[in-house]
Amino acid sequence: MIEEAQLEQVVGLVEREGVGTDTVQKLRALLPDLHFTFCMDDDIANAAPVRERQAFNVYLVDGRNHCLCFTQDVACATGLVLAEVEDD
Repeated sequence: MIEEAQLEQVVGLVEREGVGTDTVQKLRALLPDLHFTFCMDDDIANAAPVRERQAFNVYLVDGRNHCLCFTQDVACATGLVLAEVEDD
């Protein structure tokens, strides 16, 4: 489960480092108990981000029941998706 402080730590690091695979690798090393995924924001449908920034959105994933699904509940989240927002 993810704590609110961890979520803010992740957002802060991505704001400083930028969104991408290198940042995801750093987060995996920093927070090994959490699952991190990187993708483009337009690859995600029917889910609302828990944090929105100009360059990226953060989504929470719940994997407790062997099937992954998006959630808005930090207490149920087992991972995060960092989704890059493309400039139009």
